[in-house]
Amino acid sequence: MSLDDITLSLHARIRADIEGAILSGTLRPGDRIPFEHELMARYGCARMTVNKALSGLVEAGLLERRRRAGTFVSRPQIHMAALAIPDIQAEVTGRGQIYRLELLSRDVLPAASVDPERMRPPRGAKVLSLTCRHLADGVPFAVEERLISLKAVPEAAMADFTTVAPGSWLLAHVPWTEAEHRITAAAAGRLAGALDVDEGTACLILDRRTWRGDQPITHVRQVFPGAGFDLVARFTGAGGAG
Repeated sequence: MSLDDITLSLHARIRADIEGAILSGTLRPGDRIPFEHELMARYGCARMTVNKALSGLVEAGLLERRRRAGTFVSRPQIHMAALAIPDIQAEVTGRGQIYRLELLSRDVLPAASVDPERMRPPRGAKVLSLTCRHLADGVPFAVEERLISLKAVPEAAMADFTTVAPGSWLLAHVPWTEAEHRITAAAAGRLAGALDVDEGTACLILDRRTWRGDQPITHVRQVFPGAGFDLVARFTGAGGAG
C-alpha cells in the first residue's frame, strides 16, 4: 500500500468515526470535538490528514469551526424565506403568559401502522407516537401530534415528555441534516375538544419532517386555533423598492 493510500484511508476513517458519533447521538449539537493535535495523536497521522477529514464534515454541515475555540457539532438551523417554525414555549412566555405542557397520549407503534404520508420508517422499526397539548394561562394554545422513529432515536423511548416538549428535547439531543415544512389551514375537526373550540373553527396547521441522511427522525403536526396565533415575517429588500 502506498503512502497516498494510507493517508486516504486515515482521512476516511477519521471522518467516518466522527460522523458516526454525531449521527448516533454520542456527539450532540454544540459538543466540541477533540482538537486537531489530539486527533493527530490518536490516529498517528499528520495535521493535513486530520484537517481534510474535518473540512469535509464542515462542508457537509455537521461541524462548525469557531476561531480560537475549536470545532463543534453544528446546531441544526432552519433557513426559510418566510418564517421559522416557532418555539411554542418561548412564544407563550414571550407574550407574558404562563406556559404548561400536557401529554395526552403516548404509544409505541409498528412501522407498518404508520401513515406513509407522515413518515416512512424502516421495515420492522418501532415508532413513538405522542399527542401533546400546549397551554397559555391554562387555555389550549396548540395541539401537537408527533411521530419519532425509535430506530433513529432509541433514547426517546425513555424520555419524560410530561416535563419537556418533544421538539425541545429533540433539538437538544438529536442532530439532523434536512427538514421540510408545510403550512395549511383547516377546521379544528376531531381536535376541537382538545383545543376547546368548535369543530368548524379555522386553525393554522404546521407540519414538519426531519431526516438524518436518508433516515427519518420525526414528523410533527402542530395545530393552532386561528384566532390565537399568527405568523409574521419581515424582509429587507436587496435593492429597489419592489
